[in-house]
Amino acid sequence: RSVPQARAIYEHVRTQAQEIHSAPPVQHILIGPRLLAQSRRCLERIYTLALLYRLDGKPEYLERALRELRAAAGFPDWNPSHFLDTAEMTHAFAIGYDWLYPALLPEDRAWIRSAILEKGIRQALPFYEQQRGWVVNRFNWNQVCNGGIGLGALAIADEDPELCRKVLSWAIQSLPRAMASYAPDGGWPEGPGYWHYATRYNVYFLAGLETALGTDFSLSEMQGFAQAGRFRVHFSGPAEKTFNYADAGDNIGGAAEMFWLARRFREPVYTWHQQRRLENPKVRPEALDLIWYQTESRSPQQAGWPLDTLFRGVEVAFLRSSWEDPDAVFVGVKAGDLKVGHSQLDLGTFVLDFGRMRWAIDLGPDDYNLPGYFGKERWNYYRLRTESHNTILIDNQNQDPKAEAAIAAHRFRPELAMVRLDLTKAYPQRVSRWERGVALVARRHVLVQDEIEAPQPVEALWGMVTDAEVKAAGAMAELRKPGWTLAAQVLRPSGAVFDVVSTAPPPPQNPNRGTSKLVVRLPEKITSLRLVVALMPRREGAATPRLDWKDRPLAEW
Repeated sequence: RSVPQARAIYEHVRTQAQEIHSAPPVQHILIGPRLLAQSRRCLERIYTLALLYRLDGKPEYLERALRELRAAAGFPDWNPSHFLDTAEMTHAFAIGYDWLYPALLPEDRAWIRSAILEKGIRQALPFYEQQRGWVVNRFNWNQVCNGGIGLGALAIADEDPELCRKVLSWAIQSLPRAMASYAPDGGWPEGPGYWHYATRYNVYFLAGLETALGTDFSLSEMQGFAQAGRFRVHFSGPAEKTFNYADAGDNIGGAAEMFWLARRFREPVYTWHQQRRLENPKVRPEALDLIWYQTESRSPQQAGWPLDTLFRGVEVAFLRSSWEDPDAVFVGVKAGDLKVGHSQLDLGTFVLDFGRMRWAIDLGPDDYNLPGYFGKERWNYYRLRTESHNTILIDNQNQDPKAEAAIAAHRFRPELAMVRLDLTKAYPQRVSRWERGVALVARRHVLVQDEIEAPQPVEALWGMVTDAEVKAAGAMAELRKPGWTLAAQVLRPSGAVFDVVSTAPPPPQNPNRGTSKLVVRLPEKITSLRLVVALMPRREGAATPRLDWKDRPLAEW
């Protein structure tokens, strides 16, 4: 009661419980190959109802939780062919069994325990025994599957100790394969959306180990994990959007695991970030926000965090003009590895915020149930192709899906914060050198400079997707949103002009309504190019600000 935000979370959770009471329980309904929506619904409901029963002791919470669990226990299976579904449902049953255990009748304990064992844990055994699939995966599948099954094993370990000991041992051996992806500095290769999914389940399992066994077997000490929350703080822009590379939407949302990370690593900036998220009326608080809630918070500015940073593990950089100004300029830019799960063909892409709005956007993923979305058709879908990203398109072709790119240099100073990316491997058959520099000049303007060398003439098309109103006129373009304008100018080469092209692909793909792509067209194919585009924000009605720019190659930046 003495912490107003915690009290508000509690009231939100109570409201959610009321909504659950009037809703039907989960059903065995697949969307495409996935039962996942039902598993997640069950999990959210059990957390809500079980927590409120523990806090308030009202029998209606217990009864509704049992109704939910009975429905899911009656499913023919938890869809082990898409094992995330099984893992998340096992997680739900583990929480229900553990948190409600003192109030459960012996017969209720029996069928809940049986469901965990038969529909959850036993379905995981072939993967562990054969060391295949998600057990050896380096990304979110590993954490989600090990986390859900591991919690199931912790919940019934005292009743089937031999089997659960083996399962937990396997999970503890498997998890470091994925946790290694946080190294060296906390970045997540699959992007902000899957940072949340992966880190959330990582924390679920570590928290379960800690509370049940008194140790997380030093897993939380793995390199980079302590900085995972730092990555989330940096990838969140002032427009209330993430730098949503890979298959990620741009909504920041909430992440209760930030409270847990704040406590574990004594980092009050993580608390600050999640507290601010919960102040947003669009963010739905959850039970774990209350369980893991922390009070000690500090803003990045108060903590002395830099305005600019890069994450070496994922080769992504962030530049901003302020931590405190809501109208701040923010740029996210990426190199990285296109072989990573959920990657799109986006080397060199960037996003741009100012005036509390996003101007250079990433369209995010398309419908996962499109034919071959994770198979042979993947690189035919517009949102996944290079042409939909804020980068250079060479000969209207995709980047090489096996390519890697690195941030070759960086300099973070008040007057010029810049990164230089070596993107040559994006087009190994077409260019012999491609470097891109992205700079925040005087904390006000953005400069994007591309240098390309090609053994044979190639067509190079600069592009930036936006949902602003766009007017192009030769080497100048103007983008408008309420109260703000973005002036774009091609500084070199002469003869290059802006154009606006459609972002609408053929159905059944997302039509991308309300967006277009600002492109720079060159007068001819090139074998050597230095292309420089300036992006200059201003308030509506103000004069176009002067850009202090000296024409020089990237090597001299």
